[in-house]
Formats: sequence, C-alpha cells, structure tokens
Amino acid sequence: MKICIYGAGAVGGVIAGRLSASGHNVSVVARGGHLTAIREHGLRIHGVASGESSVARLRAESDPTALGAQDYVIVTVKGQGLPQVAASIGPLLDPQTSIVTAMNGIPWWFFDRLPFGGGRLHLESLDPGGQISRAIPTSRVVGCVVHLAASITQPGVISHNMGARLILGEPGGRNTDRTRRLADALREVGFEIDESAFIEKDFWVKLLGNVSFNPVSALTLATADRLIADPLVKAYLVAIMRECLAIGRAVGVDADIDPEVRMDMARKLGTFKTSMLQDLEAGKALEIDGLLTGTLEVAAKAGVAAPVTESLLGLIRLRAQTTGQYAR
Repeated sequence: MKICIYGAGAVGGVIAGRLSASGHNVSVVARGGHLTAIREHGLRIHGVASGESSVARLRAESDPTALGAQDYVIVTVKGQGLPQVAASIGPLLDPQTSIVTAMNGIPWWFFDRLPFGGGRLHLESLDPGGQISRAIPTSRVVGCVVHLAASITQPGVISHNMGARLILGEPGGRNTDRTRRLADALREVGFEIDESAFIEKDFWVKLLGNVSFNPVSALTLATADRLIADPLVKAYLVAIMRECLAIGRAVGVDADIDPEVRMDMARKLGTFKTSMLQDLEAGKALEIDGLLTGTLEVAAKAGVAAPVTESLLGLIRLRAQTTGQYAR
C-alpha cells in the first residue's frame, strides 16, 4: 500500500518507521530541521523498552504535491496544524484514499455520525468555517486513538518511550474494509490494534486524561507522577475529569470509567512529561483548542456547566499567550 504520514513528529515517526520496514511504500510530510535530517540520515528510532534502534529510509517532502495520491494518509499533527493540512492535502487524495486522524483531543468530525444533534452540529472552534470538513470529508475518515508515548530527541531521531496500542474505527461505528486493511497492516508491524465499534467513546476516554493532565502539567511544569502525588492537584484533576464525563454523557458518549481508574492508568506510566509540557519547554504552540476549547463547545451545545474546566482553559490560554505559544 501507499501510505503517507502527514506530520512525521514523534508518534507519526514511530508509525512511519514500523510501516516502512514491512515493505509498504511509506512517505512522510515533514518540515524544517526534522525534514533535512530524515533526508540525509533516515528516520532514526530508538525503542526505550526494547533497547533496539532502527533507521527507516523513506521519502520525505515538505510539499505533498511531490508525493501523489495515496491509499492512506495518516494525519498526526497537533490540532493547531489542521488548517494547513486541510489546505494542502488535496494532491495526496484520489477517490479511494482513506484519511486516518491519529490525534489527541476531540476530532472536528465528532458530531457528524452521533445521534445527538442528528448530524447537524458543527464544532466551529475546531473547524472554523468548515474548511477542514470540506477538505477531509467524514466519509473518508478512520479515527485513531493513540496509546503510545514518544518524543523527538533531536531532528530525525525519535525515542519510542512506551506503548504500542492503536484503536481504529470509523465515525458512527460502521467499520469497512478501509479500517480492516489498515488494522491488518499495523498488526503485522507489531502494533496492538483494537477495532472499535464506537470510536467516539474511545476518543472521549483518552480525552479525560488529555484535558486534565496536559494543561495542568504545563502550568506547574510537573511530571504526571508529581501531579498525582499532590492531594490538592489530584483533586483538581478529578474534578476536571468528572466534568468531562458529564459532558460526554449528555451527548450520548459515556466514557464509563471512574476518574480513580484513569488515575491508576497514568500512575502506571511512572515519571513522564505530557506532550503539552514537552511543547511548552520546546517553545512550540500548545494544543489548547483541540483539548479544552472543543470540549467546552460540546458542553455548551449539551447545556452542561463546566466551571472547573473553564477556569483551566483561561489559565493555560493566558500562560501560552504570554509566551507566544497560543496559535490562534
């Protein structure tokens, strides 16, 4: 298969590296020093748990036009990068191309196949003016919830820190061959694959951790284990999770998980920096809208009050604006 990873950062790089080793025609869209390093030295991946390192020799471009139509485009950018993807993804698509959204937070297509709202609701905070929806129709989409941790240690070099689980499913739960073919390809290269009949729920389960741990870690500069160890901070995280649970239930997406169980999941990961804390330290734009603004727009449409989450949005947005790390 022809597979393009659009946004070959940490997670995208791990996926690209493994798939390229299996004989698929894999390419990446990257930029800056990362792009240069991949072209000159290949994409180098170090597995922390296994101790093994590999080098993937694959085609890397900044302009998707150079790559042509693909069977799959796996989008692994942060939410703030989606408008650029929407503006330039066209050359990668033919009528049969599937687009995999492997991202944190709420996807812009979240309401498109839900009974709540009858497919008429639109998340303006995530897709202003419908630009993304027009470029990436929901009929092409395979949702992907990522449960692995990775980081870019230097341009062209990725540390795969832990995990290899990917949850795949099409919006509305009507999975077709586009999901099954990709699931098979990813299993063959060592990923733990679940095919979900309700991918919206899987996004919401992960959102509980993302909407709480990510911004609080960026505000406090603390690793996740320290957030859990502080009773006051832990109680704040639990309050955010409870609001998030209520919002999801109001629109028919019950994550069905106790916040304490979600805490245990994070606790097992030990000392780790959230992706938002890593971005803060690297001077990158923070993924605020996809995690918090989108969640609160869902809350408003459902008529659910979420004052703790609102206060967190105000704090992290102002923090990022102060350092020029809020891309809006």
